[in-house]
Amino acid sequence: MKSVDTIVVGGGLVGAAVAYGLVRLGQTVEIIDEGDIAFRASRGNFGLVWFQGKGSDMPEYSRWTRGSTEVWPDLAEDLRAETGVDVNYFKKGGVHLCLSDEALETHSDLIRRMHNIHGPEYGARILDRKQLDDILPGLGDDVVGGSWSPHDGHASPLYLLRALHSRFQQLGGVYHSGARAEFIERDGNDFVVRTPVSTHRANKVVLAAGLGNRPLGKMVGLNVPVNPLKGQILVTERAAPTATLSIPTTFVRQTAEGSFLLGDSHEDVGFDTSSKSAIMADIADRAIRTFPFLKDLRVVRSWAALRVMTPDGCPIYEQSETHPGAFTVNCHSGVTLAGAHAMNLAPMIAAGHLEDYMSVFSAERFNV
Repeated sequence: MKSVDTIVVGGGLVGAAVAYGLVRLGQTVEIIDEGDIAFRASRGNFGLVWFQGKGSDMPEYSRWTRGSTEVWPDLAEDLRAETGVDVNYFKKGGVHLCLSDEALETHSDLIRRMHNIHGPEYGARILDRKQLDDILPGLGDDVVGGSWSPHDGHASPLYLLRALHSRFQQLGGVYHSGARAEFIERDGNDFVVRTPVSTHRANKVVLAAGLGNRPLGKMVGLNVPVNPLKGQILVTERAAPTATLSIPTTFVRQTAEGSFLLGDSHEDVGFDTSSKSAIMADIADRAIRTFPFLKDLRVVRSWAALRVMTPDGCPIYEQSETHPGAFTVNCHSGVTLAGAHAMNLAPMIAAGHLEDYMSVFSAERFNV
């Protein structure tokens, strides 16, 4: 076996972003990936590059997210220039809409709390219905207000995944599909990762296998308390771009191809990826109440996928104390944090240690 610098276990958006960031630095890297038979949260991602509201109880997570949105334009341009794949990244701001006075009051409290943490540079502000009408004409009568942030945007998760894999391999990275990591052990100074079809060796290993990180982490002395949270998405037929939805919202956005994505359901049902008609009906009802013109469009696809959730919803980044060189990367925001993972986290992993300010993201925070 030829030893490489780093093995990344998991080829979804999280693993691919880290691996791309490592090969950009001249590292030799292999991705060990189960392939598309995996739960693959990446293919169920709504596609928001979102900052407002993130980290209300962990300011460091909010700052980490903001940093990711700041490097996202460079990430998107590098991938487009080098691979020819346009990830359809648009940064025109984003809106969170509220359909009741109670929801608006709760959300306003959140935005005020975030301003208290970050100061004027936070950027998001509460908008009343008249202000919303100026930027999103044609809203339904039930919309009472919301918030807008200039730091938010959206992109195509599937094009992003394709571009990351393409650039990773252009730079010399090796991708192994159909190779589910089943066993990881130390052998001298290296880690050995075994799959049903192959064995791989590296100086460092990064666990980016989503929900698979929980059992894999135990093999290298890491506690990775992640659990599934199902979300369902509806996709409409394509329509001409509309000024009514010129910027993304938290539960409706129009893609570059013209279809509308409707979503943002949260179901704690274990490893169930089936679509449920009652949830689909709730998603459609909320979307039509918000944007009445959607009632005239046909739904052409639907799917369900599993978010990778930690107990507090914030990421886990950690290096093993018992197995130095083994890292774990976990989050439910693979699109939003792709910039941070590629540009900010990967250099730390390449150097062999996480910066001190990253200690807040350790799973030790749950051991109280």
